[in-house]
Parts: sequence; structure tokens; C-alpha cells
Amino acid sequence: MTHPRTSPATPGAATDSQAPTENRAGSEDRTGADAPTAADSRDTPGDRAHADDRAHTSGRASSGAQAGTDRRPGTELRADPVVEGRGGDTEGRAKASPPPVTPGPPLALTPPTSLRAHLTTHLAPTARTWLHRALDEAVSHPGTHGPISVWELRIAEAGRRCGPDHADAARVLILHAARADADALTRVYFQGTAAERRAVLHALPHLVPGPEALPLVEDALRTNDTRLLAAAVGPYAARHLDSHQWRHAVLKCLFTGVPVDTVADLDRRAHRDVELARMLGDYAAERTAANRPVPEDLHRVLTLTDPTATPPAPAADHGSRGTDGKES
Repeated sequence: MTHPRTSPATPGAATDSQAPTENRAGSEDRTGADAPTAADSRDTPGDRAHADDRAHTSGRASSGAQAGTDRRPGTELRADPVVEGRGGDTEGRAKASPPPVTPGPPLALTPPTSLRAHLTTHLAPTARTWLHRALDEAVSHPGTHGPISVWELRIAEAGRRCGPDHADAARVLILHAARADADALTRVYFQGTAAERRAVLHALPHLVPGPEALPLVEDALRTNDTRLLAAAVGPYAARHLDSHQWRHAVLKCLFTGVPVDTVADLDRRAHRDVELARMLGDYAAERTAANRPVPEDLHRVLTLTDPTATPPAPAADHGSRGTDGKES
């Protein structure tokens, strides 16, 4: 008797029609009425998985090419003006429409007390409760405890708990509450996502008075992630980058499209900088020879280098000065 032939079962065929999801997908999309309650601030399986991943990668340094790559894609907005990076973030995208966002002040220039007041005013009640609990935990258990500290878990949660528009500020506050030193910030930076790296860069002026964290800025300046670059050229870089590195950071902003408005202390550091003027002139000549437009921001910076221009007003004191003396 002949039996009809059947095709052999294809492994996984029963699940091919289902799009794969991440461990935390179920919790990342909840906002508004669906949002987790304060009691849900305990670690979820997805949070523990993220923590385990960090613990297993402890001590593994990231290369410059990887600095702009996020393990969790996301487009988290920042309080200060930036432009979208290549393959930017899509963190914490919510199903429900979020409340209108009121832009906040530049994170690296804003005292933590003002940041907290801003978030308290603009976060939804559930997110506000979560943030207060996370800050209390960071204050109670600062520093480093074991392979990963509880406040590091909260940094990883911030995007989906507070929403993409407020996550950077929430992370800066948690880092400040945990009194993270240069070693802890370095660990969070190299083990974190692009969004978490931005928060570390924003927090540097608040937490590191000396140049110990310069390797983090240098790493960010080697990437082409424009949001990471914008965070890297803040007050910490203005204070501690030497003239050679700072000039190249300005040029990097020009040819990646990062607005020079994000470069902290630009007027003071560019004033009468003859070498910067030469570099800008060479760059403009190269663009013109290649029939490519010269960025408008280049002319603005070139004007600042004019030795006959009126000196800029003294910069606000954001900490001790670094090695920013002029050199040719």
C-alpha cells in the first residue's frame, strides 16, 4: 500500500511566523494606564538578563568603532540640541502617546537639584515614583557592590521607566546619587549602551573634578555617533582636553554635522587660536576644491579665532581648569 509522501518537518517552522522578541519587550512598551506600578520596580527577568550580560562582559574594553553601537536600539532624546546619529537609538518607544515634552536645559551644565526638579514636574506619576525609588536606592547603596550594583540596573531601566525624552536626565541623577567615581563611570560607559554612555559623558562635570575620565571623552570622539559626539564636547572636554585634541574635536563636529552650539566654552577656547584658524581654512579649501559645500558653522568658528575680535566674556566656573592652554 502506497502512503502519500509528506515533507519532513522543518525545525522551528511552527514559530517562524512569530517575530522574535527580546526578554524585556513585554515591559518596555508599557506606559500610561498599562505602566508598571511602584511595586514593579523590582528586577524583571529582562533586567537580570541585562545585568548578567554586563557581569560577563566586565572589564572588556570597547573599541572606538563600537562606541556608537547600542545593544538595544533606541532614539532617546536629550535635553540639549543634537542631531540624529547613524543607526541611532529607539529605546523605550511607547505604545501610548507620551505627554508633551518640555525641553530641559543642557544636562552637563545643570545642577542635579535643578534636573530633579525638572523631572519631578514633567514625569508621569508612575515614572516619578520609580525615579524617587531608584535615587533612594542609589543613595543607600552607592559605589560598587559585586559584579553589578543595584543603581546600575536602574540606569539600564531608565529608558523604559521614564521614557526616551527624560531617560538621559534620570541616568545622570542616578549616577550622581550613587556618587560614581571615575572607575565606576568607566565601567558603566564601556559596558553600557549608547544611551548609557551619553549619560556618563553628561555626568562627568558633576562627578569627576580631574582629568581621570578623559579616556571616555577620547573614545566618544572616535565614533561617528553624532549624539555621542555632542555629549563628548561638553564642559568636561572644554576643561580638560588639550588644545590639539580640542581642535580636532571641533573639526569632527563640523564634518559630522554636530552643531557647534554643543561645544562647551567655544568662544573662549577658539579666541585668537591661530592654529585652529589654519585648520579651518584648510578644511574649507578641501571642501571647495571638491565642489562640496562648506558648513555654515565653520565660518562662525573662524570668526571666533580672529585676534582682532572682542574677547569673549569669562566662562562660568564649572570646576577646576584643565590643560586647555593655547599652543601652535
